Amino acid sequence: MEGGRLRGRAALCEIMKAGMSELAYDAVLVVSFGGPEKPDDVLPFLENVLRGRNVPRTRMLEVADHYHHFGGRSPINDCNRELIRALQAEFAAAGISLPIYWGNRNWNPLLADTLREMRDAGVRHALAFITSAFSSYSGCRQYLDDIGRAQEEIGEGAPDVERLRPFYNHPLFVQACAERLRAALDELPPERRAAAHLLFTAHSVPLSLAKTCDYVEQLDETCRLVAQAVGHASHRLVYQSRSGPAGQPWLEPDIVDALRELAKEEGGRDVVVAPIGFIADHMEVIYDLDTEAQHAARQLGLRMVRAATVGVHPAFVSMIRELIAERTQDAPPRATGRFGPRSHTCSVDCCPAPQPAAATHRAR
Repeated sequence: MEGGRLRGRAALCEIMKAGMSELAYDAVLVVSFGGPEKPDDVLPFLENVLRGRNVPRTRMLEVADHYHHFGGRSPINDCNRELIRALQAEFAAAGISLPIYWGNRNWNPLLADTLREMRDAGVRHALAFITSAFSSYSGCRQYLDDIGRAQEEIGEGAPDVERLRPFYNHPLFVQACAERLRAALDELPPERRAAAHLLFTAHSVPLSLAKTCDYVEQLDETCRLVAQAVGHASHRLVYQSRSGPAGQPWLEPDIVDALRELAKEEGGRDVVVAPIGFIADHMEVIYDLDTEAQHAARQLGLRMVRAATVGVHPAFVSMIRELIAERTQDAPPRATGRFGPRSHTCSVDCCPAPQPAAATHRAR
């Protein structure tokens, strides 16, 4: 795998020799994390997620309890089904005839099964939308590696797959995040909104991984752009969902620690939390924020309002269509803020894998 293209270079050369000017794409692949659909799926799913990682079984069972708290079913799969339906409607309105497939890293539909289905349907060149806005090992490189392994498992005839670029500063992503945040602020009485504390949250990662990618820089920029869009005077980026060994340094502060700090301050007691690092209301949002953080806020005497993730916000769905048009119609890439649009290609040393002892993202 190199440059964000998987098995695509030889195919591109063949097409160029045939006199075509650009690679023709014949499908879109939504690539996501995956999650259990029923109680019996929970432990096998978590074993898939944690295979080869130094995570104690007691920790795995603790996370399993989070799923059982919600009937043993993760919301992430239904979120992806809803997103695919919204994309299909968006494609139909725009006259795009590309079929949409869906493959997960850790649970059904698994990437290898989906790529096999695509091969059998005659798909040769697919564009992959990875359900993560930010560049990190777990949010980018690991997905590309898993696609590559799935292709190797299938062997001859496996579709070539190219990822769509990271979109943390796409104006439509910023718009969707801002409108979700504005709706949360509107839940507060008008006279209290300006004094409300604004916390953006993202998944914590080990410091060793954060130093090898642009994860924090991208998060900071998106937070700045979204806060500016809603006209909020101040904000803070905090983290959640840490899952590594106690002695390993991770990005901080944790949201619960941040809430404790706010409770000691003079002034407003309202806190608006925007899960900027996530695009769907999956387990790490509904448990870590709506359950754990909300409980901590109540204990501290804070009123916490949580903004929705972008989900199927029309601007976000339109953004995905625009990302596809960049590759299929030579549409100019759009970005807002201090940095330009990210390339759809990744260098071979971009977002490198963690050392064996480093645990990464928790199951969703």
